[in-house]
Amino acid sequence: MTVMFYAVAVLLVLGLLGAAFMRVDAARLAGGLRLAGPLVVGILGAGLVLLGRAGLGGMLVSGALAWHLQARRRHAARPTPGRRSTVRTAALEMELDHDSGSLDGIVLAGRNEGRKLGDLTLEELLDLGTELAADVESRQLLETYLDSHFPVWREHAKADAGGGQAGAPGSGAMTKQEAYEILGLEAGASPAEIRKAHRRLMQRLHPDLGGSSFLAARINEAKEVLLDGHK
Repeated sequence: MTVMFYAVAVLLVLGLLGAAFMRVDAARLAGGLRLAGPLVVGILGAGLVLLGRAGLGGMLVSGALAWHLQARRRHAARPTPGRRSTVRTAALEMELDHDSGSLDGIVLAGRNEGRKLGDLTLEELLDLGTELAADVESRQLLETYLDSHFPVWREHAKADAGGGQAGAPGSGAMTKQEAYEILGLEAGASPAEIRKAHRRLMQRLHPDLGGSSFLAARINEAKEVLLDGHK
């Protein structure tokens, strides 16, 4: 009697799950399968064990456990949505959205103080570059933004004797707080999280992949600062 009751209960659970899946869209259905799939298979396996089919039931229970663990690993490997990196210089603050790879920023000093780079026209951005001629680090950060949003901006730029391409003078030792912001991490992140964030950002911004050499250098520096005590 107990076995029959259990079998009926399993069928009822399967029926309720099937009815629920019929009312959701494909994305929610996929998410539901990742969560409920292992549970359903495990219930079936346990039922078979109770019905005397220990071999097949045990295989289903083991398969359900493996399915669940694999789903957890995949979920943990996915990038955290909404994460952003912040890079500051004397005159600019730039943010990189990890999901879209888009750059945006704000002017911290000068005639355009407080204005967003996205609100400036190409001509205004080029004028800002001229204004930042003496601040090589800020100018390089601005050029990174221009390369991202106006790929042909150099063709419109006026000849600059300095060229804005020289190595940026150091703005002082990078603090740990700055390093966390650059990698888009919370303070206290583990070495594994630091390496993971560094690898993900470098895949987007490495110069060999068309990214920014300036930002790549800052990302590398941030990793070194945060891992200095973990080597």
